[in-house]
Amino acid sequence: MAFAGKPGVLYFVVMKRRMFFVASLLMLIIWPSACRPDTGRPLSARIFKQEVPTAVSLIGPAANPVTAVALTLVADGLRKPVILTHAGDERLFVAEQGGQVRIIQHGELLPEPFLDVHDILATDGSERGLLGLAFHPDFAQNGYFYIVYTNKDGDTEIARYTVSAADPNRANPDSARLILFIDQPYGNHNGGQLAFGPDGAFYIGLGDGGAVGDPYDNAQDPGTLLGSILRIDVDAADPYAVPEDNPFVGQRQARGEVWMIGLRNPWAFSFDRQTGDLYISDVSQNGLEEINFYPANSPAGANFGWPYREGSACYEAVECPSRGLQMPIFEYPHGPDGCAVIGGQVYRGQQFPELAGNYFFSDFCTGRIWALRYDTGAGQWVRTAVAETETQVSSIGADVNGELYVVGYRHGDVWQVGRP
Repeated sequence: MAFAGKPGVLYFVVMKRRMFFVASLLMLIIWPSACRPDTGRPLSARIFKQEVPTAVSLIGPAANPVTAVALTLVADGLRKPVILTHAGDERLFVAEQGGQVRIIQHGELLPEPFLDVHDILATDGSERGLLGLAFHPDFAQNGYFYIVYTNKDGDTEIARYTVSAADPNRANPDSARLILFIDQPYGNHNGGQLAFGPDGAFYIGLGDGGAVGDPYDNAQDPGTLLGSILRIDVDAADPYAVPEDNPFVGQRQARGEVWMIGLRNPWAFSFDRQTGDLYISDVSQNGLEEINFYPANSPAGANFGWPYREGSACYEAVECPSRGLQMPIFEYPHGPDGCAVIGGQVYRGQQFPELAGNYFFSDFCTGRIWALRYDTGAGQWVRTAVAETETQVSSIGADVNGELYVVGYRHGDVWQVGRP
Protein backbone atom coordinates (compact mmCIF):
# COMPACT_ATOMS: atom_id res chain seq x y z
CA MET A 1 0.00 0.00 0.00
CA ALA A 2 2.51 2.72 -0.69
CA PHE A 3 1.16 5.94 -2.04
CA ALA A 4 3.94 6.85 -4.44
CA GLY A 5 3.17 7.36 -8.09
CA LYS A 6 0.20 8.72 -10.00
CA PRO A 7 -2.98 6.98 -11.14
CA GLY A 8 -2.96 5.86 -14.73
CA VAL A 9 0.84 5.48 -14.97
CA LEU A 10 1.59 2.07 -16.39
CA TYR A 11 4.39 -0.05 -15.18
CA PHE A 12 5.52 -3.61 -15.67
CA VAL A 13 5.78 -6.05 -12.81
CA VAL A 14 7.17 -9.53 -12.91
CA MET A 15 4.64 -12.11 -11.82
CA LYS A 16 6.25 -14.32 -9.23
CA ARG A 17 6.68 -17.90 -10.23
CA ARG A 18 5.42 -17.21 -13.73
CA MET A 19 7.37 -16.98 -16.93
CA PHE A 20 5.93 -13.87 -18.50
CA PHE A 21 5.48 -10.17 -17.89
CA VAL A 22 2.11 -8.51 -17.48
CA ALA A 23 1.07 -4.91 -17.68
CA SER A 24 -0.23 -3.48 -14.45
CA LEU A 25 -0.69 -0.11 -12.79
CA LEU A 26 1.43 1.78 -10.36
CA MET A 27 -1.36 3.07 -8.15
CA LEU A 28 -1.80 4.87 -4.88
CA ILE A 29 -2.92 2.85 -1.88
CA ILE A 30 -6.05 1.81 -3.70
CA TRP A 31 -6.26 4.18 -6.60
CA PRO A 32 -8.36 3.11 -9.54
CA SER A 33 -7.28 2.77 -13.13
CA ALA A 34 -8.55 4.33 -16.29
CA CYS A 35 -7.67 1.16 -18.20
CA ARG A 36 -10.30 -1.30 -19.37
CA PRO A 37 -10.29 -5.07 -18.95
CA ASP A 38 -10.51 -7.59 -21.75
CA THR A 39 -14.27 -7.65 -22.15
CA GLY A 40 -14.11 -10.92 -24.04
CA ARG A 41 -12.80 -12.99 -21.14
CA PRO A 42 -15.20 -15.39 -19.44
CA LEU A 43 -15.94 -14.82 -15.78
CA SER A 44 -15.37 -17.61 -13.32
CA ALA A 45 -17.98 -20.36 -13.25
CA ARG A 46 -17.09 -21.19 -9.65
CA ILE A 47 -19.58 -18.81 -8.08
CA PHE A 48 -21.06 -19.97 -4.82
CA LYS A 49 -24.64 -21.18 -5.03
CA GLN A 50 -26.16 -19.87 -1.80
CA GLU A 51 -27.45 -16.50 -2.93
CA VAL A 52 -27.94 -13.82 -0.33
CA PRO A 53 -31.57 -12.69 -0.07
CA THR A 54 -32.06 -9.30 -1.68
CA ALA A 55 -34.41 -8.44 1.18
CA VAL A 56 -31.55 -7.84 3.63
CA SER A 57 -32.46 -4.61 5.40
CA LEU A 58 -30.26 -1.63 4.59
CA ILE A 59 -31.77 0.63 7.24
CA GLY A 60 -29.09 2.17 9.41
CA PRO A 61 -29.08 3.22 13.06
CA ALA A 62 -30.69 6.37 14.35
CA ALA A 63 -28.50 9.45 13.93
CA ASN A 64 -28.96 13.20 14.03
CA PRO A 65 -27.84 15.36 11.08
CA VAL A 66 -24.28 16.66 11.32
CA THR A 67 -23.28 19.67 9.25
CA ALA A 68 -19.71 20.26 10.48
CA VAL A 69 -17.02 18.84 12.75
CA ALA A 70 -13.78 20.23 14.12
CA LEU A 71 -10.46 18.44 13.75
CA THR A 72 -8.06 18.91 16.68
CA LEU A 73 -4.42 17.96 16.24
CA VAL A 74 -3.41 15.14 18.58
CA ALA A 75 0.07 14.26 17.32
CA ASP A 76 2.39 14.64 14.35
CA GLY A 77 5.84 13.41 13.38
CA LEU A 78 4.65 10.08 11.99
CA ARG A 79 5.88 8.64 8.67
CA LYS A 80 3.18 7.41 6.29
CA PRO A 81 0.71 6.27 8.96
CA VAL A 82 -1.98 3.93 7.69
CA ILE A 83 -3.95 2.52 10.65
CA LEU A 84 -4.96 3.79 14.10
CA THR A 85 -6.43 1.59 16.80
CA HIS A 86 -6.27 0.88 20.54
CA ALA A 87 -5.34 -1.98 22.85
CA GLY A 88 -8.23 -1.68 25.29
CA ASP A 89 -6.65 1.20 27.19
CA GLU A 90 -6.08 4.93 26.70
CA ARG A 91 -3.12 4.57 24.35
CA LEU A 92 -3.41 5.05 20.59
CA PHE A 93 -1.42 2.71 18.35
CA VAL A 94 -0.55 3.84 14.84
CA ALA A 95 0.92 1.56 12.17
CA GLU A 96 3.32 3.18 9.72
CA GLN A 97 3.61 1.70 6.26
CA GLY A 98 7.39 1.45 6.55
CA GLY A 99 7.11 -1.12 9.33
CA GLN A 100 6.87 0.60 12.70
CA VAL A 101 4.00 0.66 15.17
CA ARG A 102 4.03 3.87 17.20
CA ILE A 103 2.26 4.81 20.44
CA ILE A 104 0.52 8.09 21.22
CA GLN A 105 0.17 8.37 24.98
CA HIS A 106 -1.23 11.35 26.87
CA GLY A 107 -1.17 13.35 23.64
CA GLU A 108 2.50 12.66 22.90
CA LEU A 109 4.11 10.45 20.29
CA LEU A 110 6.54 8.20 22.14
CA PRO A 111 10.05 8.30 20.63
CA GLU A 112 10.60 4.54 20.60
CA PRO A 113 8.39 2.29 18.44
CA PHE A 114 6.19 -0.37 19.97
CA LEU A 115 7.24 -2.71 17.14
CA ASP A 116 9.63 -2.41 14.21
CA VAL A 117 9.37 -4.98 11.41
CA HIS A 118 10.83 -2.95 8.55
CA ASP A 119 13.44 -5.62 7.87
CA ILE A 120 10.86 -8.27 6.89
CA LEU A 121 8.73 -6.10 4.59
CA ALA A 122 8.50 -5.36 0.91
CA THR A 123 7.64 -1.67 0.56
CA ASP A 124 8.26 -1.22 -3.15
CA GLY A 125 5.38 -0.27 -5.43
CA SER A 126 2.49 1.70 -4.04
CA GLU A 127 0.46 -0.67 -1.87
CA ARG A 128 2.95 -2.73 0.07
CA GLY A 129 4.38 -2.61 3.56
CA LEU A 130 2.84 -2.82 7.02
CA LEU A 131 -0.88 -2.52 6.28
CA GLY A 132 -2.92 -3.50 9.31
CA LEU A 133 -2.96 -3.86 13.08
CA ALA A 134 -5.42 -5.32 15.59
CA PHE A 135 -5.24 -6.16 19.27
CA HIS A 136 -6.81 -9.26 20.76
CA PRO A 137 -9.90 -8.47 22.90
CA ASP A 138 -8.07 -10.14 25.80
CA PHE A 139 -4.82 -8.29 25.16
CA ALA A 140 -4.59 -7.22 28.80
CA GLN A 141 -4.38 -10.92 29.76
CA ASN A 142 -2.63 -12.62 26.82
CA GLY A 143 -0.63 -9.74 25.29
CA TYR A 144 -1.50 -10.81 21.73
CA PHE A 145 -1.73 -8.46 18.77
CA TYR A 146 -1.77 -9.06 15.02
CA ILE A 147 -0.28 -7.37 11.99
CA VAL A 148 -0.68 -7.83 8.24
CA TYR A 149 2.14 -6.97 5.85
CA THR A 150 3.70 -7.84 2.51
CA ASN A 151 6.83 -9.93 2.92
CA LYS A 152 10.05 -9.64 0.93
CA ASP A 153 8.48 -11.62 -1.92
CA GLY A 154 5.44 -9.36 -2.01
CA ASP A 155 3.08 -11.94 -0.53
CA THR A 156 0.71 -11.23 2.35
CA GLU A 157 1.43 -12.56 5.80
CA ILE A 158 -0.61 -12.21 8.96
CA ALA A 159 1.38 -12.70 12.14
CA ARG A 160 0.72 -12.67 15.85
CA TYR A 161 3.10 -10.94 18.24
CA THR A 162 3.18 -10.63 22.02
CA VAL A 163 3.86 -7.59 24.16
CA SER A 164 7.11 -7.54 26.12
CA ALA A 165 6.78 -8.87 29.65
CA ALA A 166 9.14 -6.14 30.87
CA ASP A 167 7.70 -3.09 29.11
CA PRO A 168 4.02 -2.54 28.13
CA ASN A 169 5.14 -0.01 25.50
CA ARG A 170 7.36 -2.49 23.67
CA ALA A 171 6.50 -5.67 21.79
CA ASN A 172 8.63 -8.79 21.95
CA PRO A 173 10.21 -8.85 18.45
CA ASP A 174 11.04 -12.56 18.80
CA SER A 175 7.45 -13.59 19.50
CA ALA A 176 6.25 -13.66 15.87
CA ARG A 177 3.88 -16.50 15.02
CA LEU A 178 2.71 -16.82 11.42
CA ILE A 179 -1.08 -17.14 11.31
CA LEU A 180 -1.86 -17.01 7.60
CA PHE A 181 -0.02 -16.73 4.28
CA ILE A 182 -1.65 -15.48 1.06
CA ASP A 183 0.12 -15.58 -2.30
CA GLN A 184 -0.19 -12.26 -4.12
CA PRO A 185 -0.09 -12.37 -7.95
CA TYR A 186 0.40 -8.60 -8.29
CA GLY A 187 1.78 -5.72 -6.26
CA ASN A 188 -1.50 -3.91 -5.59
CA HIS A 189 -4.78 -4.57 -3.79
CA ASN A 190 -2.99 -6.15 -0.87
CA GLY A 191 -5.75 -5.41 1.62
CA GLY A 192 -4.96 -4.11 5.07
CA GLN A 193 -7.84 -4.26 7.55
CA LEU A 194 -7.81 -6.56 10.57
CA ALA A 195 -10.53 -6.48 13.21
CA PHE A 196 -12.12 -8.56 15.92
CA GLY A 197 -15.87 -8.59 15.50
CA PRO A 198 -18.59 -8.37 18.15
CA ASP A 199 -18.76 -12.18 18.04
CA GLY A 200 -15.08 -12.46 19.00
CA ALA A 201 -14.06 -13.83 15.59
CA PHE A 202 -11.07 -12.41 13.72
CA TYR A 203 -11.91 -10.69 10.42
CA ILE A 204 -9.43 -10.07 7.60
CA GLY A 205 -9.97 -7.92 4.51
CA LEU A 206 -8.17 -8.92 1.31
CA GLY A 207 -8.17 -7.29 -2.12
CA ASP A 208 -8.65 -9.25 -5.34
CA GLY A 209 -4.92 -9.71 -5.91
CA GLY A 210 -4.38 -6.70 -8.10
CA ALA A 211 -3.85 -5.70 -11.72
CA VAL A 212 -6.86 -4.44 -13.67
CA GLY A 213 -10.33 -5.96 -13.70
CA ASP A 214 -9.52 -8.94 -11.45
CA PRO A 215 -7.93 -11.02 -14.27
CA TYR A 216 -8.09 -14.28 -12.28
CA ASP A 217 -11.71 -13.73 -11.15
CA ASN A 218 -10.56 -14.10 -7.56
CA ALA A 219 -13.36 -11.98 -6.09
CA GLN A 220 -16.03 -14.40 -7.34
CA ASP A 221 -14.15 -17.54 -6.40
CA PRO A 222 -14.52 -18.77 -2.82
CA GLY A 223 -11.75 -21.23 -3.59
CA THR A 224 -9.27 -18.39 -3.09
CA LEU A 225 -8.90 -16.06 -0.12
CA LEU A 226 -8.50 -12.98 -2.34
CA GLY A 227 -11.30 -10.48 -2.97
CA SER A 228 -12.93 -11.46 0.30
CA ILE A 229 -13.43 -10.80 3.96
CA LEU A 230 -12.28 -13.80 5.98
CA ARG A 231 -13.57 -14.93 9.37
CA ILE A 232 -11.45 -17.18 11.57
CA ASP A 233 -11.16 -18.16 15.23
CA VAL A 234 -7.68 -17.56 16.62
CA ASP A 235 -8.58 -18.91 20.07
CA ALA A 236 -9.96 -22.34 19.22
CA ALA A 237 -6.82 -23.78 17.61
CA ASP A 238 -3.21 -22.99 16.74
CA PRO A 239 -2.78 -21.02 14.54
CA TYR A 240 -6.57 -20.76 14.00
CA ALA A 241 -9.80 -22.67 13.44
CA VAL A 242 -12.52 -22.14 10.85
CA PRO A 243 -15.89 -21.37 12.48
CA GLU A 244 -18.42 -24.04 11.60
CA ASP A 245 -21.05 -21.45 10.69
CA ASN A 246 -18.93 -19.84 7.97
CA PRO A 247 -20.86 -20.03 4.68
CA PHE A 248 -18.48 -22.18 2.62
CA VAL A 249 -17.51 -24.76 5.22
CA GLY A 250 -17.72 -28.23 3.71
CA GLN A 251 -18.13 -27.04 0.12
CA ARG A 252 -15.84 -28.52 -2.48
CA GLN A 253 -13.36 -26.15 -4.12
CA ALA A 254 -14.08 -23.51 -1.48
CA ARG A 255 -12.08 -22.16 1.45
CA GLY A 256 -13.89 -22.32 4.75
CA GLU A 257 -12.21 -19.11 5.96
CA VAL A 258 -14.15 -17.03 3.42
CA TRP A 259 -17.06 -15.08 4.91
CA MET A 260 -17.92 -12.57 2.16
CA ILE A 261 -16.89 -12.31 -1.49
CA GLY A 262 -17.12 -9.93 -4.44
CA LEU A 263 -14.78 -7.20 -3.16
CA ARG A 264 -12.12 -5.37 -5.19
CA ASN A 265 -10.02 -3.66 -2.55
CA PRO A 266 -11.74 -3.36 0.83
CA TRP A 267 -9.06 -1.16 2.35
CA ALA A 268 -11.17 -0.43 5.42
CA PHE A 269 -14.10 -2.03 7.21
CA SER A 270 -15.46 -1.55 10.71
CA PHE A 271 -18.14 -2.81 13.05
CA ASP A 272 -20.50 -0.41 14.80
CA ARG A 273 -19.62 -1.12 18.42
CA GLN A 274 -23.21 -0.49 19.52
CA THR A 275 -25.23 -2.35 16.87
CA GLY A 276 -22.69 -4.78 15.42
CA ASP A 277 -23.47 -3.58 11.87
CA LEU A 278 -20.63 -3.84 9.36
CA TYR A 279 -19.47 -1.02 7.06
CA ILE A 280 -17.07 -1.73 4.17
CA SER A 281 -15.45 0.83 1.89
CA ASP A 282 -14.41 -0.72 -1.43
CA VAL A 283 -12.23 1.22 -3.85
CA SER A 284 -13.25 1.32 -7.49
CA GLN A 285 -11.67 0.53 -10.84
CA ASN A 286 -13.37 2.80 -13.35
CA GLY A 287 -14.93 5.39 -11.13
CA LEU A 288 -17.64 4.43 -8.60
CA GLU A 289 -16.35 4.50 -5.05
CA GLU A 290 -18.67 2.52 -2.80
CA ILE A 291 -19.66 2.01 0.80
CA ASN A 292 -21.37 -1.24 1.72
CA PHE A 293 -23.47 -1.87 4.79
CA TYR A 294 -24.32 -5.26 6.22
CA PRO A 295 -26.54 -5.28 9.30
CA ALA A 296 -25.73 -7.45 12.27
CA ASN A 297 -27.32 -10.91 12.24
CA SER A 298 -27.70 -10.90 8.44
CA PRO A 299 -26.99 -14.23 6.73
CA ALA A 300 -23.34 -15.00 6.03
CA GLY A 301 -21.98 -15.32 2.53
CA ALA A 302 -22.72 -11.89 1.08
CA ASN A 303 -21.54 -11.23 -2.49
CA PHE A 304 -20.77 -7.56 -3.19
CA GLY A 305 -20.60 -8.05 -6.93
CA TRP A 306 -17.06 -7.30 -8.11
CA PRO A 307 -16.08 -7.78 -10.95
CA TYR A 308 -19.63 -8.18 -12.29
CA ARG A 309 -20.49 -4.80 -10.89
CA GLU A 310 -18.67 -1.74 -9.68
CA GLY A 311 -20.95 -0.18 -7.14
CA SER A 312 -24.47 -0.52 -8.52
CA ALA A 313 -23.30 -0.18 -12.14
CA CYS A 314 -22.33 -2.94 -14.53
CA TYR A 315 -18.60 -3.34 -14.91
CA GLU A 316 -17.37 -4.10 -18.42
CA ALA A 317 -17.87 -7.83 -18.44
CA VAL A 318 -19.75 -10.50 -20.33
CA GLU A 319 -22.25 -10.94 -17.51
CA CYS A 320 -23.89 -8.39 -15.23
CA PRO A 321 -26.20 -10.19 -12.79
CA SER A 322 -27.98 -8.51 -9.94
CA ARG A 323 -29.81 -11.36 -8.23
CA GLY A 324 -28.05 -12.35 -5.05
CA LEU A 325 -25.64 -9.41 -5.11
CA GLN A 326 -25.46 -6.94 -2.26
CA MET A 327 -25.70 -3.35 -3.50
CA PRO A 328 -23.89 -0.45 -1.80
CA ILE A 329 -25.71 2.05 0.38
CA PHE A 330 -23.70 4.92 -1.08
CA GLU A 331 -21.47 5.51 -4.09
CA TYR A 332 -19.87 8.49 -5.77
CA PRO A 333 -18.03 8.97 -9.06
CA HIS A 334 -14.48 10.14 -9.55
CA GLY A 335 -14.26 13.89 -9.70
CA PRO A 336 -14.42 16.72 -7.16
CA ASP A 337 -15.18 14.28 -4.33
CA GLY A 338 -12.05 12.25 -4.96
CA CYS A 339 -11.02 8.89 -6.37
CA ALA A 340 -10.30 6.45 -3.52
CA VAL A 341 -12.78 6.00 -0.67
CA ILE A 342 -11.38 5.67 2.85
CA GLY A 343 -13.67 4.21 5.47
CA GLY A 344 -14.76 4.85 8.14
CA GLN A 345 -16.19 4.47 11.63
CA VAL A 346 -19.54 5.04 13.31
CA TYR A 347 -19.18 7.55 16.13
CA ARG A 348 -19.98 5.96 19.50
CA GLY A 349 -17.95 8.18 21.80
CA GLN A 350 -19.10 10.10 24.87
CA GLN A 351 -17.57 13.53 24.31
CA PHE A 352 -19.82 14.55 21.42
CA PRO A 353 -23.18 12.74 21.71
CA GLU A 354 -24.64 14.80 18.87
CA LEU A 355 -22.41 12.83 16.46
CA ALA A 356 -23.71 9.43 17.57
CA GLY A 357 -24.76 7.01 14.84
CA ASN A 358 -23.11 8.92 12.00
CA TYR A 359 -20.60 7.02 9.88
CA PHE A 360 -17.56 9.19 9.13
CA PHE A 361 -15.44 8.49 6.06
CA SER A 362 -13.05 10.25 3.69
CA ASP A 363 -11.29 10.02 0.34
CA PHE A 364 -7.55 9.65 -0.06
CA CYS A 365 -7.39 11.99 -3.03
CA THR A 366 -9.22 14.99 -1.50
CA GLY A 367 -8.98 14.52 2.27
CA ARG A 368 -12.59 15.66 2.63
CA ILE A 369 -14.51 14.24 5.62
CA TRP A 370 -18.15 13.21 5.25
CA ALA A 371 -20.85 12.03 7.63
CA LEU A 372 -23.21 9.34 6.32
CA ARG A 373 -26.47 8.52 8.09
CA TYR A 374 -29.77 6.85 7.39
CA ASP A 375 -32.56 9.44 7.11
CA THR A 376 -35.68 7.67 8.36
CA GLY A 377 -37.97 10.39 7.03
CA ALA A 378 -36.56 10.22 3.51
CA GLY A 379 -35.97 6.47 3.68
CA GLN A 380 -32.45 6.75 2.31
CA TRP A 381 -28.82 7.25 3.25
CA VAL A 382 -27.67 10.87 3.24
CA ARG A 383 -24.10 12.12 3.00
CA THR A 384 -22.94 15.52 4.27
CA ALA A 385 -19.49 17.10 3.87
CA VAL A 386 -18.41 18.09 7.38
CA ALA A 387 -14.70 19.03 7.16
CA GLU A 388 -11.89 19.76 4.73
CA THR A 389 -8.32 18.69 5.33
CA GLU A 390 -5.08 19.48 3.56
CA THR A 391 -3.75 15.96 3.62
CA GLN A 392 -4.26 12.51 2.17
CA VAL A 393 -6.44 10.68 4.66
CA SER A 394 -5.41 7.03 4.96
CA SER A 395 -7.64 5.93 7.82
CA ILE A 396 -10.23 6.90 10.41
CA GLY A 397 -9.75 5.03 13.66
CA ALA A 398 -11.30 4.88 17.11
CA ASP A 399 -9.96 4.83 20.65
CA VAL A 400 -11.14 2.66 23.53
CA ASN A 401 -13.95 5.12 24.31
CA GLY A 402 -15.26 5.35 20.75
CA GLU A 403 -13.79 8.76 19.95
CA LEU A 404 -12.70 9.08 16.32
CA TYR A 405 -9.38 10.12 14.80
CA VAL A 406 -8.42 11.08 11.26
CA VAL A 407 -5.02 9.78 10.11
CA GLY A 408 -3.14 12.04 7.70
CA TYR A 409 -0.81 10.08 5.44
CA ARG A 410 1.03 12.90 3.69
CA HIS A 411 1.95 14.96 6.76
CA GLY A 412 2.06 12.12 9.30
CA ASP A 413 -0.48 13.58 11.69
CA VAL A 414 -3.48 12.46 13.75
CA TRP A 415 -6.58 14.62 14.36
CA GLN A 416 -9.49 14.02 16.70
CA VAL A 417 -13.02 14.47 15.38
CA GLY A 418 -15.12 16.74 17.56
CA ARG A 419 -17.62 19.53 17.90
CA PRO A 420 -17.01 22.62 15.70
